[in-house]
Amino acid sequence: MAMSGGKDDGSPMMEMNTTPLIDVMLVLLIMFIITIPVATHAVNIDLPNPSAPPPDVVVKRDKNKVVIMPNSAILWNGTPVESGQLLSLLQATLAIKPEPELQYQPDPQAPYETSVQVLNIIKGSGVTAFGFVGNEQYSEFGKAPNAK
Repeated sequence: MAMSGGKDDGSPMMEMNTTPLIDVMLVLLIMFIITIPVATHAVNIDLPNPSAPPPDVVVKRDKNKVVIMPNSAILWNGTPVESGQLLSLLQATLAIKPEPELQYQPDPQAPYETSVQVLNIIKGSGVTAFGFVGNEQYSEFGKAPNAK
């Protein structure tokens, strides 16, 4: 009985043994996968401290709404504004006591870059009463109409 790959007449095997080559390639592949940096696409938002005690008095606040449109337009309470105007409007609201609540609602088709730019402007302005609105409309995102 001959060894695998050999012939019955005892002549040497002429094919190259590819098993070690495959092993080396797999090790190199794993090394490359490990060395690839993790892609992080995140927008850092300072969230309120959950251990903070709730306020004793409920304060009725005015509301301002920032909407990002699909054409990159920024709307302040329904009026189109530029980035510089948005910053001055936000800084003006800081002088009002109690500080008006800022509601942020990007359109689903709004460009990511514009959304991030506006979030950075809001964060840099020092606004503390800030919230995302309109997210409840996406609670059924990706589900079939009949699914429960």
